[in-house]
Amino acid sequence: MKQYLNKIASAVMMMAAVVFGSSCSDEWNEHYEESSSTAGTLWEAIQSQGNLSNFSRVVKACGYDAVLNGSQNFSVFAPTDDVFSSAEADSLIAAFQEQNAQGTRSDENTVVRQFLQNHIALYKHPVSSLTNDSITMMNSKYQLLTSSSLGASNFLTSNALCNNGVLFTVDKKLDYFPNVFEYLDHDSELDSVYNFLNSFSVYEFNAAKSVPGEIVDGQTVYLDSVSDYTNILFDKYGKINSEDSTYWMVAPTNSEWNRLLAEYEPYFVYAKTVNKYDSLSFVNSRLAILGGSFFSRTNQPDVAFRDSAMSTSARTHRMREVMGESNPYYIYQKPFDAGGVFDGAEQIECSNGVVLKESDYKISKYETFMQEIKVEAESTFYLDSIAHAVDPLEVKVVQTDNPFYGKISGNTFVEVIPNPATAAVSVRFKIPNVLSNVPYDIYVVTVPGTAADTLDIEEGNKPTIVRQNRLEWLDENGSTSFQRPKPGIETKGGVVDSVLLAESVVFPTCSSGLTEPQVKLTLTTQVTNKQTATHTRTLRLDCIIFKPHQDATDEENAKRNVIN
Repeated sequence: MKQYLNKIASAVMMMAAVVFGSSCSDEWNEHYEESSSTAGTLWEAIQSQGNLSNFSRVVKACGYDAVLNGSQNFSVFAPTDDVFSSAEADSLIAAFQEQNAQGTRSDENTVVRQFLQNHIALYKHPVSSLTNDSITMMNSKYQLLTSSSLGASNFLTSNALCNNGVLFTVDKKLDYFPNVFEYLDHDSELDSVYNFLNSFSVYEFNAAKSVPGEIVDGQTVYLDSVSDYTNILFDKYGKINSEDSTYWMVAPTNSEWNRLLAEYEPYFVYAKTVNKYDSLSFVNSRLAILGGSFFSRTNQPDVAFRDSAMSTSARTHRMREVMGESNPYYIYQKPFDAGGVFDGAEQIECSNGVVLKESDYKISKYETFMQEIKVEAESTFYLDSIAHAVDPLEVKVVQTDNPFYGKISGNTFVEVIPNPATAAVSVRFKIPNVLSNVPYDIYVVTVPGTAADTLDIEEGNKPTIVRQNRLEWLDENGSTSFQRPKPGIETKGGVVDSVLLAESVVFPTCSSGLTEPQVKLTLTTQVTNKQTATHTRTLRLDCIIFKPHQDATDEENAKRNVIN
């Protein structure tokens, strides 16, 4: 499939360059207007052939008689009545009319796209004994064209020149091979996935690609209106609707979709003061299911793919290093092995990849959206306020020859120095992307002073006592709530120390995707005058971590330490 797509890519690009170049109008006329007519229009030629009556009826019922009677050039590959019966034509016409009555766009009408446009190509494509190429049908599907066949259909007659194209007759209908997105619509067990993805589909009319007709009351009436299709989810996760791409997609069946939604929707409860909170909950709970299910095969060879499948949402190793992200989210090890994310899925070959139909969805939430939240202490965006400390905070860099190099996130940290020296410092951070109804273990990572100055052994290696002084959030009505201060915890001096401040803290609202974080954590030191000989009031911070708690089941965790 890859070789096939690569073979036609250059031809498609050349075609696009011709049609949509800088001298668009002249080149368009050059391609679509024939200077000499030898046999009337394509529509007249189709009507004149008695063995194309069934094909002719479908063309007319769908309004394509006007298209094939105009000046735009086409190649038509028409199945004869011997291989396309009257009953089949009646069935297609009825299906077209039913969809049309329901308001289905012509672009999406299955009869137009899967039958008519599957037998019509833009431009003239006469064949010769040397022809061995590929052409793009009107529905963007690629077909191999030879001197005697198109795809799996053989020519009965060929090269019937008309003044607006070329007419062929074929010995059987051209098979319609759906792409990944189209297959989701084709399979009734996957329509939950399809309907959600399709809800982001947008069409914009493109006059340059449309077939103009008469001018009525100063307005052009188009014989065939062409619209450009966009879908922001495909731009983000993968163009599974494009014939020029190769994608795999794990698609849960309707029953699995509903099971996952029941589990995931509580994680995306937004405060009612958040703009369009209900829409955010609806969309994000569904994206939580699908966000890690798209895989581009363009840059993933089979051997590497079988060892480690990287979804389109995954960050590269280099990007994870830059962002200080240790967990390889959206990357799945040994996906084809027992228990792997592809194990047990039904594989359906499509024109641009594979649908992995899954009735037992194995992509874990802990591998995708339910992530560890890390706030780097040196990030000014997440620093909310400072009290009783030197402002601004002093950022320290760990040098490559320091023993702590590589042991501190991003090799940078901040010093929160008391001001005055006898004060208990206080610093407040904003915590982004917190999910609702998820138990979080809250850590603060402290650093010894020797990570910046190896000679600061006496003072730099002193421990401190850090305290979660205030933890605040929004309740479902948008009011600020908070948790009372917790006892201070002594850190370990001379080492990088991950201090567990609180365990299995559950928040009632979600801030995932919001520009302004809603959870805030205030840290203070709690060192008395008597302790200053052995402890320091300076707080050296690497990062704050909110880690989803996984020791017990989610149901058990939800009952522990729930914030009300």
